[in-house]
Amino acid sequence: MAPAIKVWFEHYVPDEELHTELSKMHLEHLSDTTKHPISYAKSREEANVIWVFTQENRWREDVERLAGPEGAEHLHGAICNANIKARPSTYEIVEAYIVIPVDQARQHGKLLACIVEEITQVMGLPNDSESVFPSIFNDSSPEDLLSPLDVVLLSLLYEPELESGMNRKEIETKLRRLIKRYEENGVLTKAASQAKAAPLYQYIGY
Repeated sequence: MAPAIKVWFEHYVPDEELHTELSKMHLEHLSDTTKHPISYAKSREEANVIWVFTQENRWREDVERLAGPEGAEHLHGAICNANIKARPSTYEIVEAYIVIPVDQARQHGKLLACIVEEITQVMGLPNDSESVFPSIFNDSSPEDLLSPLDVVLLSLLYEPELESGMNRKEIETKLRRLIKRYEENGVLTKAASQAKAAPLYQYIGY
C-alpha cells in the first residue's frame, strides 16, 4: 500500500488562509475519491509533499531549492509546476513538491486550476494527455475541477489490486476486470455526482 500523504504548506505571498483553505478542500475530495489517507504534517521534516505558494520572481529559486536544477528544466511556458521523486525499482512515489507562483497564476485566471491539477497529478497521474476529455489532465479541456472521468481514473489508480512496479500486461488485465466491476456496481454512473459533490464545487457556486 502506498504511504499516507502528509502535506506541508509554505507561503511567501499574502492570502495564506485562502490558499490553505482551497487546497484543503481539494485534498479532502482526493482522499474521499481514492480512499487514501491525506493529512497535514506537524513539521516540514515529517512531510512527503511540500506545497509552496510563491511569487513569479522567485519561482525558479523555490523549484530548484526543492527539486534541484533538473526540476526547473520545464518551467518555460508553464504557469505552475510539480515534481515527484520515485523509487527507481518500483516507481513508487515517495516525495513530491508543488510550487505555485500565485501572481502568475492569477494573471492567467488559473490559480484554482493550479491548486487542483498539481496536487492531483502528484497522486500518481503526472502526465497530461489529449486522450482524456474532459479532464484536468488535458490542457485543451475547460475543466478546472475534477471531471467524472478524473474521478474514475483516480479511483482505479488507488484500487488495492494495482501496485507500483506492475508491468503493462498485468495492469491492463486488472483494469479490464476493475472497469467491468465499476460498470456492474454503479461506480461509473455515480462518477458525475461524486465529482460535483466536491467541496470546491460547492465553494465556487457550481
